[in-house]
Amino acid sequence: MSGSITAADADACGSRSFEVQQLAWRVADFAYSVDTSMLRFRRLELAEWQSPAGEAYRTAISLQAAALGRARERLMAASEAVLRHSREVPVSPQRMGGGY
Repeated sequence: MSGSITAADADACGSRSFEVQQLAWRVADFAYSVDTSMLRFRRLELAEWQSPAGEAYRTAISLQAAALGRARERLMAASEAVLRHSREVPVSPQRMGGGY
């Protein structure tokens, strides 16, 4: 195997890099869509239900919103990691079988 890179190799790497970038963008889009759910949770938390059941419901909603916030942070971190990887795809050695 020679050490030279052909135009087809460069195109394949560029295509792979773009595909990985698209994955990063999709993960980020999903993380942003979580924001919509979090806003809905916040509105429910602000509801002024006076009953013990209403208070318990708001507490449960608060816990779920906190968990959703942590999940969103992890999704954003994953998106950033995938985006970083997309920049390294063109310089990484080509694997057998077309792997990334």
